[in-house]
Amino acid sequence: MKIVIDLTKIGKFLKKLVKPLVMLTAFYLGANAVLFIEKARPSDFGFYKDIFSKEMLIKPSKSYPMRKIAAGLTEQDRKDAQVAWKYFENNYQKETGLFNSVDMYPASTFWDISSSFHAVMSAYEIGLIDQKEFREKMNKALNSILKFKLFENELPNKVYSTITLSMVDYSNHNTQEGVGWSAMDIGRFLGTASRIVKFYPEFTPKVDSIIAKWNIERVLGNDATLHGIGFSFKDKSAKIVQEGKLGYEEYASKGYILNDYDATESFRYTDFLKFVEIYGIEIGADTREVKYHPAYNYVLSEPYILDGIEYGFDINSRELAYRIYQVQKKRYKKTGIPIAVSEDHVDREPYFIYNSIYANGKTWVCYAENGEEANEFKQLSTKAAYAWATLFDDDYSLVLKKALKGLNNPDKGWYAGRYDATGKVNTVLTANTNGIILESIAYKIKGPLLKIKNKK
Repeated sequence: MKIVIDLTKIGKFLKKLVKPLVMLTAFYLGANAVLFIEKARPSDFGFYKDIFSKEMLIKPSKSYPMRKIAAGLTEQDRKDAQVAWKYFENNYQKETGLFNSVDMYPASTFWDISSSFHAVMSAYEIGLIDQKEFREKMNKALNSILKFKLFENELPNKVYSTITLSMVDYSNHNTQEGVGWSAMDIGRFLGTASRIVKFYPEFTPKVDSIIAKWNIERVLGNDATLHGIGFSFKDKSAKIVQEGKLGYEEYASKGYILNDYDATESFRYTDFLKFVEIYGIEIGADTREVKYHPAYNYVLSEPYILDGIEYGFDINSRELAYRIYQVQKKRYKKTGIPIAVSEDHVDREPYFIYNSIYANGKTWVCYAENGEEANEFKQLSTKAAYAWATLFDDDYSLVLKKALKGLNNPDKGWYAGRYDATGKVNTVLTANTNGIILESIAYKIKGPLLKIKNKK
């Protein structure tokens, strides 16, 4: 049998295939290009990086209503400080020199250990404690930290018992293995250590001995970015992950850099920056959404207020912080509810929340630590309201100060906040809330806590 091949028909068939094949190829390449750009940083584009980064410049405002510093304390400031210090008096472990993270709960994270050190230094600078008590508390706490067993003998565990000094989990159960380390918590401690060494050098040998035991290179990896053992919302597992999103990442990296560790790849605000417009204000948010990365990109007050009070804003953090302050002011004007959002403990399940301006593609959303929405726990954060009202001086700072009325107990300390939906007080008392208030009051005396005061 003779087979006849009609080349004309084959040619026509192939021509019909060309157009859909080209379209499918273009769609595939385009989709992958979008995914790459979303995950990449401008510096990944080499010679052409300016093409991608110039649009991401953080343009500064013409002026900022910053509060005048070093103007002395008012009688109300001193009363506020006394209330905050009451928390630390009530939650001090005399044998170890450590303070509880949460009222009457004998455990602490390294983030809250930093809050406690800042509280002690601030209390001394405000005049709440004398030199003898200050030195005793500092020495005892540093000696206890030197005794800490390390996670895998390399880095501080995320949580320790303030009584036994043993590694514990978040339920305060002893654990021989530990639960991992936090790059954010270590970074904050390194910044705290810099304040200790700069202004109280007698403690330098103990601070150096603590840090010398840690394998910081494991945090930084081989790419000068911050890594911790975290929970991945993508596959519900614990693993070593890049840690810290916009605001948090840069704040924590300053602690590493001050201690001569190379964390430069975590310090650039523009690397993963996008702008989200809310009420006509373009706030900075991290491009690394949870659908591609193992953690949420919360936009909230915490890292910015700490950056301003502890380090003093740099040109980028000041603008990003001011926009976050402004957008909360705008929301107050629309809702009539004073707004100061942050991460906080709450007095019932889920016990800890991230109340955010933006996260995971949504605005004005609150998440629990497990990644589930917890919008019923939206609240005015006491520490955020107090700190914003300390950093800025305008009509909204007065609103925030007024909103703090009723949010403390002179015998216990400052409560965590007030729920938006019910107006009821979130009665949790924590080292972080009360520590940041003490830091804020010390800031009024000397300005940023890690800077040398200008004597002019």
